[in-house]
Amino acid sequence: MSLVSLAKIQRISRVAMRQAISESLDLINYSLKQNIRKIAIKANLCYYWDYSTGQTTDPTFVAALTDLLREKIAHDIEISIVESDASAMECKYAFTMLGYTKLAEDSKVKLVNLSEDPCQTVKIQAGGQSFDVMIPRTIQAANLKINVPKIKYAIRGIELTCALKNIFGCNPYPKKSRYHSRLGPAIVALNKAMKFDLCIIDGNIVSGIGSRKLGLVMASTDPVAIDAAAAKIAGLNPRRIGYIQLACKEGLGTASYVSRGVGLDCFKASYPKKDFRKKLMGRAYTLAVQTGLARRLGLG
Repeated sequence: MSLVSLAKIQRISRVAMRQAISESLDLINYSLKQNIRKIAIKANLCYYWDYSTGQTTDPTFVAALTDLLREKIAHDIEISIVESDASAMECKYAFTMLGYTKLAEDSKVKLVNLSEDPCQTVKIQAGGQSFDVMIPRTIQAANLKINVPKIKYAIRGIELTCALKNIFGCNPYPKKSRYHSRLGPAIVALNKAMKFDLCIIDGNIVSGIGSRKLGLVMASTDPVAIDAAAAKIAGLNPRRIGYIQLACKEGLGTASYVSRGVGLDCFKASYPKKDFRKKLMGRAYTLAVQTGLARRLGLG
């Protein structure tokens, strides 16, 4: 079983976030090596949504993480925040609109558009399918790769987007919609090609049916385990999420975990979950109308 930590951000500040991140790493017994010189941080900047929506990684959270890295390793380490262009989003605009250009200036970090980075192409098998995966040089060169995703619902049968799905954004090919017909295996292939060392979830504000402040930080070295725990917080069953099970089968981690820190149920109770009962009743009503049984059952 893998360790997954859950820590609480006690107040809204960069210092409090740094403390919570540090606590989350201590809970999984993770120590930062002193010989690290280049770090790549993959934030979730999937679109131009402000962090307050719960859809994108908060730049203050990333700034707090960079503070901790420099405190624990060295002040002169090279830190790159990476993202790639997508079908409906260009990094050059997202970095500015979402506060990362200012973060780069204030915290002396690099912003790297992976779609403009030199790449090496490798062939990866996942779920019985073959993928030509482009690995950007910035990710190849990093001594430490940190995945900083969000917890969100997803569509197209994926159900959840978190640590594993966030690495899909490391694919430098901009027109990512080409992968949507086989998105699950593509996510697993990209994670096999670009294995990150550490996952730290920015769960300060989360996105479900709406956005809500949870004040949550999660950490693990196992992306499958942290996704399984995140799924439960979001009210989903990780056993029914195909790409999480495929990632486990393909050796990326285990869905079995031991949680440490604040109880998972504490955050699960507050997550803005889908109301599955209303959804099921809505389907039942539609079916009843279609079969002419609504009046007989007293539903209409």
